[in-house]
Amino acid sequence: MNILILGGTSFLGPAIVESARARGWTVTLFNRGKTNPGMFKDLEQIHGDRDPNKAPGLEPLAAAIRAGRTWDAVIDTSAFVPRITRASAELLKPAARQYILITTLNVYADPLPVHADESAPLAADPQVIDEKLSNETYGPLKAACERALTAVYADRATMLRPGLIVGPGDPTDRFTYWPVRMQRGGEVLIPNSKNPWGCETSFIDARDLADFACICAQNGHGGAFNCAGPDGALTFDGFIFGCRGAFGNHVDFVPADDDWLLEQQVQPWMGMPLWIPASMAAEAPMGGINRRKAIEQGLKFRPLAQTARDTADWFMKTKPDFDFGAKPGAPGMSRAREAELIAAWKAHSKTKT
Repeated sequence: MNILILGGTSFLGPAIVESARARGWTVTLFNRGKTNPGMFKDLEQIHGDRDPNKAPGLEPLAAAIRAGRTWDAVIDTSAFVPRITRASAELLKPAARQYILITTLNVYADPLPVHADESAPLAADPQVIDEKLSNETYGPLKAACERALTAVYADRATMLRPGLIVGPGDPTDRFTYWPVRMQRGGEVLIPNSKNPWGCETSFIDARDLADFACICAQNGHGGAFNCAGPDGALTFDGFIFGCRGAFGNHVDFVPADDDWLLEQQVQPWMGMPLWIPASMAAEAPMGGINRRKAIEQGLKFRPLAQTARDTADWFMKTKPDFDFGAKPGAPGMSRAREAELIAAWKAHSKTKT
C-alpha cells in the first residue's frame, strides 16, 4: 500500500510510520518539517502547513496531487480544528481512497453513559469556533473535525477514538509516571480508595493504535471506532499492581486514604496520574467505554507489563534525572513532595490508631 501521513514525526506518528514500514508499505509524510526534522530522512516528506491561512499552506501537497500523486489512504494525526480538517479532506478527496482521522473519546457529549458505544451522541459544534485548544474546547473541536471529514469523505471516512495514548515517546508524563516510579523502587505513595479503587483505568499503547490504523487502511474499515484498552476491565489497583509486577525492583506501597490525599491538595488524574477517587468515579466513565467494534475488526492490546517496561526503558534513556511534578501543574509528584506526603501520612496514621 501507499499511504500519506499528516504529521508523522511526533509520538503516534512515528509508531504509524514503523507499523506501515513493517508491512512493506510506501509512506509519504506531510508536515511543517519543524518537529524532529531529522527523523525519517529516508522517507518522502512534503513540507507545508495544515492551515491554509499560513504560508505555504497546503500548496506543496496540492502541487504533488496536480502532478498525479495518489495514495491508498491518508492517516491524519494532527487534526484539531474543523476548518483545517475540511481543507485537507477536500484537497485529498480525489487523491486518497480513504481518510483515517485520529480523534478522541472526548468527542462524546456529557454525560457519557458507562459502557457507551460509538452510537453515543457527540458533543455539539461550538456556536463560536475558538481555535485555541483548552480542556473545554478540545472535545467539541474534535467532534466538529469528525463532522467536517464525514461531510467530505462520507463512508470513506474512518474515525479512531482513543483515550489516553501511552508508551515510549509519550510527551505527557501521565501514564509514564507510574512505570518510571516503579522502576526507581523504594516507598511509593498510592491511593487507598474504598469500594472500589476508583473507576476503571483505560489507555492504549501508541503502537497498538498505530497497528489498528494500518489494519483499517488495509481492510478499508470505515466509520467510528472506540480505541481504548485494555480488552476488559482494569481497575486502578489492578493497573498499579500490574506496573509494579513489570519490574524486579523492590517497591513498598504506602497507601493513603482518598480523602486525606484530597485534603493535601493532591490533584486527581494529574497530581497522582490516572487516579480518580471513588467519590468522583461517576464523572469519569471513559474507562468503561465499549470497544467491542474495534476489537472485532482487529484491534489488539499488548500486555500492560510490556508497555510499562518499554516506557520506563525509553524514559530512563532519554531523561534519567527528570523529576516529575517539579513544575506547577506538571503530572506526578516530585521526589521531595512524595517523601513529604509519605512522612505526613505515617504520622497521621499513628495519631488515628
